[in-house]
Amino acid sequence: MDVKEFLGIERISDHTWHFHVTERLITPGKFLFGGCGLASGIVALEEAGARPTIYAAAHYLSFAKLGAEVLVKVDLAVVGNRVTQGRATTYVNDREILTVNAALGTGELTSPTPWLTMPDVAAPENCPARVMPRRFDNSIFNHLETRVAIGRPFDELDATPGSPVSALWARVPSHLEPSAATLAIFGDLVSGGATQPLGRSTMGRSLDNTIRVATLVPTEWVLIEIHMHALAGGFAQGTGYLWSRDGTLLGTASQSMSSKFWDPPSS
Repeated sequence: MDVKEFLGIERISDHTWHFHVTERLITPGKFLFGGCGLASGIVALEEAGARPTIYAAAHYLSFAKLGAEVLVKVDLAVVGNRVTQGRATTYVNDREILTVNAALGTGELTSPTPWLTMPDVAAPENCPARVMPRRFDNSIFNHLETRVAIGRPFDELDATPGSPVSALWARVPSHLEPSAATLAIFGDLVSGGATQPLGRSTMGRSLDNTIRVATLVPTEWVLIEIHMHALAGGFAQGTGYLWSRDGTLLGTASQSMSSKFWDPPSS
């Protein structure tokens, strides 16, 4: 299954794509998962621009509920010799729900050695499965497999503060070729990252979400190394480093999110 099949997105004209919000694309709150919204914009922009993503940033304005038909309209504002600048605007019933701004293109200069290294964690098959509370059922979390590489599982959260750094192995079963769009989906797991330092399960609703692509290599599992930076006034900030199994930096994800405790905190 590639990311287009996962999203169910189809091109219906030169500048327009559409998909329906199905169970595998929603949050536990029954609306479009932010990473899937960003991924849909990336798919459309890459097809329209015929260039790979350098970065893409989503600004979330409203919600698309389960069952909604979503239209993605692309405008390639500037097409240069190496870089295309464009935007994808997403609608439900003529109501704008999110906008993705992106740059697409390629260049020649590459560092001969990596500037960052993946944390030393156990292989995914040696990490415990991330057992989700029942409130996460019937959502995207039934269609992603995640394993805890750094941090505490949900059943060990006892309100004791923990480290702001955590990590998850994640994969979409049968999906082997990472793309900017799949990284956007995995990167949105940063939205729950405040759970670890707070020691209680939190709900994070993204206000913005940016994916920056480094080097895409084949890998079934992706490690999301999450660093939470701050939580103030109900809003958190964090960054995710996205690694292949062999330690290649695939990209980085960053976002701001509205954060609050789940009520009740237990499953």
